[in-house]
Amino acid sequence: MADLDHNGHELKSGLRYPWVAPPASGETLEVAPGVLWLRMPLPFGLDHINLYLLRHGDGWVVVDTGLNTEQSRAVWERVLVEVLEGQPVLAIVCTHFHYDHSGLLGWLSARFRCPVYMTRAEYQAIHVAPPRSDEPEWAFHQFYRLAGLSEEDSAAFLPLIRQEHYQPTPPAAFRRLREGSVLPIGGRNWQVVIGRGHSPEHACLFSAEDGLLISGDQVLPRITSTVGVNVDEPDGDPLRDWLDSLDRLAELPDGLLVLPAHERPFFGLHLRLEQLRAHHRQHLDQTLERCGESCTAAELMLELFPRLKSRFDELMAIGETLAHTNFLITEGLLVRETVAGVHRYRHARPGETVGSLSSPF
Repeated sequence: MADLDHNGHELKSGLRYPWVAPPASGETLEVAPGVLWLRMPLPFGLDHINLYLLRHGDGWVVVDTGLNTEQSRAVWERVLVEVLEGQPVLAIVCTHFHYDHSGLLGWLSARFRCPVYMTRAEYQAIHVAPPRSDEPEWAFHQFYRLAGLSEEDSAAFLPLIRQEHYQPTPPAAFRRLREGSVLPIGGRNWQVVIGRGHSPEHACLFSAEDGLLISGDQVLPRITSTVGVNVDEPDGDPLRDWLDSLDRLAELPDGLLVLPAHERPFFGLHLRLEQLRAHHRQHLDQTLERCGESCTAAELMLELFPRLKSRFDELMAIGETLAHTNFLITEGLLVRETVAGVHRYRHARPGETVGSLSSPF
């Protein structure tokens, strides 16, 4: 039986959950006046995404859209009739470009001829498509080969990223969100708070008056958001961006009701931010310990993620592993060397010139 506080909130890992159970898939639940939590199904191990519907006058503002699938469209058709009761969608706010958030942006905005609000970097990222051809660009196989994976391994990733639901319907135009932008919706002023690392320029929405934070994937209560290096920017340092973003989010009040994109709404923002920091500190410590002896990213991945269950898990894990090695290289603690066409990582030696990932050739 779950532990409950005096308000009937479930207590778990130091966080408080006002709702013991989420709404059923495709159903809604009011979490604040005029704010509906819509649970949208996903065809993955993580089987849902939380969307939020904000009442505004005689219509609604939608935060994120779900995947580009027939199942998602069917849920929306029912929600438009049974929940919105025929009232129009006036605008869509997209927290970030990932396909479970942006999949139906173009479809929904075209249907209602309504504007899409998102940051510039996320709008640009939605137009960067994964490989579609049978033989992707040379950089795709090189990226995974340098990480210590075989061409067979990288080829096995292709069917995963070519799936139809990874093809969003981009909007024809967007209205730009910036750090500190304010969206007056339904009598509330929602301030935009930008996070980075999980995606280029993730927009969270903060209502100071009502103590609400729509956090997207930037703060999740139980699982940790993917922070990974990808083929398109092999020398990126997303973990630094992520940790910096956690520090900025910690400047928000601790008593907010956090409305995340996955799992359940919760109280305990500051504690959860510290838990996320601790998670990555542990992985950084593990990385340093394993790299006491020269190793590849693929070898290190098995140390950091010993319970991988699928190729999809492996795809995510190699990106996260590289995020940790890249961070430690820029900290001057690791050195990356190319040996027989594969990157190997080791501790930096005293006096060794380190701290840079890029070279001119």
